[in-house]
Amino acid sequence: MARKNQKAPWEPEEEIIWVSKTELKQDMEELQKLGEELVALKPAVLEKFPLSEDLADAIKDAQRFKNEAKRRQLQYIGKLMRNEDPEPLQAALDKVRNKHSQATAELHKLEQLRDRVVEEGDSAIGDVLELYPTADRQRLRQLARQANKEKKAGKPAKAFREIFQVLKELNEESI
Repeated sequence: MARKNQKAPWEPEEEIIWVSKTELKQDMEELQKLGEELVALKPAVLEKFPLSEDLADAIKDAQRFKNEAKRRQLQYIGKLMRNEDPEPLQAALDKVRNKHSQATAELHKLEQLRDRVVEEGDSAIGDVLELYPTADRQRLRQLARQANKEKKAGKPAKAFREIFQVLKELNEESI
């Protein structure tokens, strides 16, 4: 007589996840590429990364090496990376890469704001004062008028550039 509460011997109790050799190799190659990107960074930037002592030493050595020695050292770094958690390293690397694009986007916003100040005048200056309460309304109005005069007369856009510099300084103060 069979027991009712007992599972059949052919039913697995836990699901086993098989990882193919190819997947393991791809993961190792990704870790090695991450290591290569870390080697390409400057030492001052690397200090901010959460690296173990062994990995930090291996990266410093790889930065000194050339040709074949560097290739072998990069493989060794890939091996060390298997014992590390790549998430914080990848996040820090993304942050370093993205710093430049964030600064570029910020400058584009300031350029658009400058264009609005020149085109729209007082309404755009009101928006600037909402963003940057320390802004000098009178100075911005004066520069906007000068920029419009220069534009109509075909003169060099000195006031136009000066508006941008004022906005840039205000933005740096607010950070």
